[in-house]
Amino acid sequence: MKEISVTELKELIDKGENFQLIDVREPGEFQAANLGGELIPLATVPKNVEKFSKDKMVVVHCRSGKRSGDAIRFLETNFGYTNLYNLTGGILAYKTEIDPSLNP
Repeated sequence: MKEISVTELKELIDKGENFQLIDVREPGEFQAANLGGELIPLATVPKNVEKFSKDKMVVVHCRSGKRSGDAIRFLETNFGYTNLYNLTGGILAYKTEIDPSLNP
């Protein structure tokens, strides 16, 4: 599984790169703090596969990296995705290294 660090993600955001950011946490977690990505809770990934782009880089994240890793494994195994990146450490790492004001 490919991974991306929070520093690399911040660089993509700052440069205005064309990529998709997907948050697989639950709606309450997303409402409390988010990185501006699209919310697709892990349990709904199987019925929302078409929302994951196959044409550009897709960064998938959750709180710590486990749920996003599960989503990526599912999509790679069952649908042949090759453009998915797991955010190492999830939003917790983003809070620690990039934006301490987040309250995930």
